Amino acid sequence: MQSIPTSLNKHTCNVLNFIQLITNMKKIFLILIFLPAKFLFAQSNGIHIIPEPVKITVQSGNFIITPKTVIIVGDSGDMHAANFLNHYLNKNYHFQLPINTNPTNGKITIATKKFIKAPQNAEHYSFVSTPNGVSISGNSYVGSFYGVQTLIQLLPVNFTDGQLPIAAVNIEDEPRFAYRGMHLDVGRHFFSVDFIKEYIDFIALYKMNTFHWHLTEDQGWRIEIKKYPKLTTIGAYRNGTIIGHAPGTGNDKIKYGGYYTQKQIKEIVQYAANRFITIIPEIEMPGHASAAIAAYPELSCFPEKNTPTPQNKQLWSGDTTGKQVQQSWGVFDDVFCPSEYTFHFIENVLDEVMQLFPSKYIHIGGDECPKNYWKASALCQQLMKEKGLKDEHELQSYFIQRVEKYINSKGRQIIGWDEILEGGLAPNATVMSWRGEKGGIEAAQQKHNVIMTPGAWCYFDHSQNKPEDSLTIGGYTPVQKVYSYEPVPKELNKNEIKFILGAQGNVWTEYMAYPTKVEYMILPRMSALSEVLWSPAEKKDWKNFKNKLEFDTKRYQLWQVHFNENWHQNITTNR
Repeated sequence: MQSIPTSLNKHTCNVLNFIQLITNMKKIFLILIFLPAKFLFAQSNGIHIIPEPVKITVQSGNFIITPKTVIIVGDSGDMHAANFLNHYLNKNYHFQLPINTNPTNGKITIATKKFIKAPQNAEHYSFVSTPNGVSISGNSYVGSFYGVQTLIQLLPVNFTDGQLPIAAVNIEDEPRFAYRGMHLDVGRHFFSVDFIKEYIDFIALYKMNTFHWHLTEDQGWRIEIKKYPKLTTIGAYRNGTIIGHAPGTGNDKIKYGGYYTQKQIKEIVQYAANRFITIIPEIEMPGHASAAIAAYPELSCFPEKNTPTPQNKQLWSGDTTGKQVQQSWGVFDDVFCPSEYTFHFIENVLDEVMQLFPSKYIHIGGDECPKNYWKASALCQQLMKEKGLKDEHELQSYFIQRVEKYINSKGRQIIGWDEILEGGLAPNATVMSWRGEKGGIEAAQQKHNVIMTPGAWCYFDHSQNKPEDSLTIGGYTPVQKVYSYEPVPKELNKNEIKFILGAQGNVWTEYMAYPTKVEYMILPRMSALSEVLWSPAEKKDWKNFKNKLEFDTKRYQLWQVHFNENWHQNITTNR
């Protein structure tokens, strides 16, 4: 047999190599096609769940919700979840579903598991959707409620031909952190009961569980206290508000204010409870007390001293004599005097507050308390000598600890901003760390519970665009920065980590006079924080979240709320 020439062997090898190369390229091409197709399949089936579940498996097919679909509840405890679903459907799609206790075809079943002893994680839920129906089963009623929020996130934005198709999925899910909160300041600007309820609904939709309600400030006292009616007849109103960024360019000279009656507060507390949300009230002390002092000057170390007003009279409106509710933003020297009169006042106020709010925690502020009046007060200096206090920081610690002792005697606990660490931390206090993470780290190392809310990540009064479309307090915290937050500081060891309860977003309203501005400032940043607090750290993926957020903003349009439509313009590639 004649041998094949060497040149022909090389040629044959080149041909074979070329064929192999084409084959490999086809495989790579198929892989590249397959992965996006799978992703697009998930997206087209409406799987944009925020916060990301712990485990999700996509199945084939869809379940179709129509106005004839029946909600089956396991018992009366599941009615809160069923009613919320109907509330959402009615508001956004203009229909609601019949609720029944008997199994039927074409159903959404909400049936909370029953345990002999409490489950390890009460907020866990299982979610199964098939072409035949949806089954939601929580370890507790709150778990089932969160399963309903997942169902809502699977709903399409458009309601066409009387049908709402949702993807067939299997989900096992539970939160990473126990405390997942949002804060709202109603002292600088007052918001209606209806808007407070809307705000609570936002919290519920993102599986958060705490509403920190900041009710008293220098610029307004917002809660009715029947024993002290002047707190609302005088303290709830200011004679004007500065124009522009503090210190301001003028004053609008419009009397401004409002407050919540105890009846309204009870209504809101129940509204939140029906959504498994705890409201933590904040009564500021010893600083940020100008409104209370305007109503009851005896709360000041210097009752006869006029409230200082700006030298530029264009920044002030109305009377300049006596004690006044502040008209500008900032920190003011006239704070609660640590007198027996003040402590008696605070205890009476807290008695009524604790009757209205069943929460474990009462927030007592403790931040930004200037010591100038205390330094000048003979009463304060004498008290420091009697108690062996070396400085005014220890006097503030004495103040906080005395209030804590009273609250503890009522079976409650206090939360304070991280300034309560100064001068010695109250024995059972939980620290809310806002001036960075240092306070939270220090408190956890002292074996105190901590809620992280550092300004750089969690202050939603900061600008979110460059430039911003309206006036803000400053700073720059785009949605991607919020999403990058890790609530557990790396400085803590494994024994200290357990003291980090979670985190919350803070909404200070100096420059938010209307509900639409609040909506704009929290959305979509609130959704980013929800995933930070709910989802396992290893499940956080900015690229995936960004894709989900594209759809989530369409929900905002469905809800007819304002939001930052330019969020995607503030994305960097290095995070």
